[in-house]
Amino acid sequence: MATILIVDDSPSQIAHFTKILEKHGFDHLVAEDGASGVAMAKSAKPDLILMDVVMPELNGFQATRKLTQDPETKDIPVIMVTTKDQETDRVWGQRQGAKGFMVKPVDESELLAEIKKFI
Repeated sequence: MATILIVDDSPSQIAHFTKILEKHGFDHLVAEDGASGVAMAKSAKPDLILMDVVMPELNGFQATRKLTQDPETKDIPVIMVTTKDQETDRVWGQRQGAKGFMVKPVDESELLAEIKKFI
């Protein structure tokens, strides 16, 4: 089954995503900030990344840009999953290379439908 990297600094969000992914048979990895997420994506080569935006040091927009501009990770789809719900946030996420954009709290069926677009 596919491996999904969760990049989020919220333990409750990580637990929520983990529960959904495990329930549906996905393997998962966790990084608790953008810099760790970039490093883990390079080493583990997950099939997809769920990326929070608001994180310390390297935010999700910056991390997504690094991933999509790096030849090693540019083909890994990134879905931004964030509390930022403005259209400008969505557009900026797409400009950084994100393939999807979802606003928290995320519905399980909507998350699965979004993941299945790319895996």
